[in-house]
Amino acid sequence: MCALAELFHNSGFNISGSDKDEVFYTDGILKELSIPYYESFAPEHIPQDAVLVIRSAAYSRDSNSEIAEAEKRGIPVLKYTEALGAYSALFDSSGIAGVHGKTTTAAIAGTLIRAAGLPARILAGSAVNGFGGRSTLSLGNKYFVAETCEYRRHFLSFHPRRIVLTSVESDHQDYYPTYESIRNAFIEYTKLLSSNGELIYCADDPGASEVANSVNKGIVKLIPYGVNAKGDFKIVSLQTGEERTTLRIAGFPGELKLRLPGRHIALDAVAALALTDSLVKAEYGGWTGEKREAVRQALEDFRGSRRRQEILGEAGGILFMDDYGHHPTAIRTTLEGLREFYPKRRIVLSFMSHTYTRTAALLDQFAASFKSADQVVLHKIYGSARETSSKEITGWTLFEKTKELQDGVYYIEEPVEAAELLKGILKPGDLFLTMGAGDNWKLGKLLFDYYARDTAK
Repeated sequence: MCALAELFHNSGFNISGSDKDEVFYTDGILKELSIPYYESFAPEHIPQDAVLVIRSAAYSRDSNSEIAEAEKRGIPVLKYTEALGAYSALFDSSGIAGVHGKTTTAAIAGTLIRAAGLPARILAGSAVNGFGGRSTLSLGNKYFVAETCEYRRHFLSFHPRRIVLTSVESDHQDYYPTYESIRNAFIEYTKLLSSNGELIYCADDPGASEVANSVNKGIVKLIPYGVNAKGDFKIVSLQTGEERTTLRIAGFPGELKLRLPGRHIALDAVAALALTDSLVKAEYGGWTGEKREAVRQALEDFRGSRRRQEILGEAGGILFMDDYGHHPTAIRTTLEGLREFYPKRRIVLSFMSHTYTRTAALLDQFAASFKSADQVVLHKIYGSARETSSKEITGWTLFEKTKELQDGVYYIEEPVEAAELLKGILKPGDLFLTMGAGDNWKLGKLLFDYYARDTAK
């Protein structure tokens, strides 16, 4: 919602809004843009001259007084995804989709698109360091690249000329009870591609490959990427060392380097490069040596986005990092990447699972996903607007399952209350990682501030 507010603000609209009173990093972005907002919901918050109300999918007329008031006053109400879809119809638009990697791929794509000098607007699902700490980047009015969400088929409102598909597997079990149901939603999305549209997909991901195989190849151009891909975006080598990931791509001369760990991040980078390649050819007809070099350097300079392996800093000899990963596959690949990238550091993890249905459906996968961490502290489940509790599954359930598989596993219900335990666990040289879609990032900030003060004494 904050990113959409940024886009509309940059287009000259007067924006205001309401939210919960919980502190989010987006509060700072809204204040920087002088976009006023309330930390509560009330009918009188809607301006008398409002012409449009855009709502998060988390709220409805029955649950939100402002939506009910807008409908009472005859003000049009659009879901976020509907508003984003209407916006995308104004451009040559590309949607970035997948269960994992959407935000990082969008962030890298924006970084490379800017380096290539393309007239585009980019929307990522989180603040990006290279975007000035915001979620959007405005470089022109011809192309639009946006992260698009599969939940409740929200991406079907989008108008894609190109789709980047990073991964397809079981998720959002409250809406997609089976893998086949979520796979079919992605297939439905690809059917929105018009004649001569492009599907850029990860050939290393079984689900993405399955969706690609369903596409009418006489209408849509398929562009695979990854180790198992054929063509220009095949990864021919991938190495990690000295806190750098180095890779070579079949159709892009020379080495590409990343300062972020993990094979999954390398795949996101290649996806972003494939999308940039398509736009460069559409806009300029092809690459120049100067543009290639600019893109190569931009990739190496990329520092990530908010809550995606975000480094908070180092204090007391401990490296503090925060990550949004909340699906077993994302947890496993992130931890494996960090283990390879920082071979001399112990990894101490705080994880907070998100949604009861996901935790229950993927309990065994969650429990097995922490193996690359040396110490694991688990917390209560962070619910959502659509489910607030469950008698069948709790954070303790995940703890009991995990401790069967590895040692060094602890459970503290409330994240910030784990601070004292962790002060006795953490040592100089460690990497402390908070991970999840919940609010345990506050624990990382609390500990970082503690060790920073201690170091300053």
